[in-house]
Amino acid sequence: MVRAGDEVNLEGAIYTLQTQMGLSVHFGAKTALAMQGRAHYLEMAQQKATLFGNKEEKLPTWFNQHQWGVEINYISSKFLSTTVGFTSFDVKEFTIKISSPARALLECLYLSPRKQDLVECYKLMESMNNLRPNLVQQLLENCNSIKVKRLFLYMAEKAGHSWFEYLDLEMIDLGKGKRSIVPQGVYVSKYQITVPKTLETNGQSSL
Repeated sequence: MVRAGDEVNLEGAIYTLQTQMGLSVHFGAKTALAMQGRAHYLEMAQQKATLFGNKEEKLPTWFNQHQWGVEINYISSKFLSTTVGFTSFDVKEFTIKISSPARALLECLYLSPRKQDLVECYKLMESMNNLRPNLVQQLLENCNSIKVKRLFLYMAEKAGHSWFEYLDLEMIDLGKGKRSIVPQGVYVSKYQITVPKTLETNGQSSL
C-alpha cells in the first residue's frame, strides 16, 4: 500500500521486505560501505545496488517487476549467518538494517575475484582501522567460506591493523589445502592462497 503522493523507493522496499515479510534481504558489499561513507558511492553512481539475502529467500514478484531506477544485483547465499554483523541505517522516517563495514567487506570478498576486484577489496580493507575485533571474530567464526576467511585475514594482516592482533585464529576454521583464487598469481604460504601479483605487491610488505 502506498499513500497518495508517496514515492516508492528502493530503501522503502527493503524496509517492507525486512519488517513485513521477515526477510534478511539487505544492502551489502560496496553499496553498504558507500551508504556508511566507507567508500565512494560507486555502486549508485553506476546505477547499481548490491543486495544480499539468505539462500532460500527469493525477491517477490512485485519487487522484481518494479523499476527502481538502478540495476539490482541480488545474491542469495548461506556463507554468513543472517543474525550477525548488521547496523541500523536511518532513511527519513524509518530504519533498515544494512551490512556493517566488516560484514560488507566479507561480502565483497565473497564476490571476488569474478564480480569484485581484489585490489579494490584491499583498498577498502586499508581504511578499516577501527573495526571491533570481537565482531570480526564472531563473523569469521560464523563464515563458512574458506576463501573469504583466508582472504580477509591475509588482507587484515597485510594492512597492519591493530585489531588483527586481538583475533583468535585458533577458533577460526581455515580449512586444509591450497586455494587458487586466481590463475598464475603469487602464492602466499601462510594462508595457502594464490592471489594476484598486483595485490601482493600493493600496500604493506608482503607476508
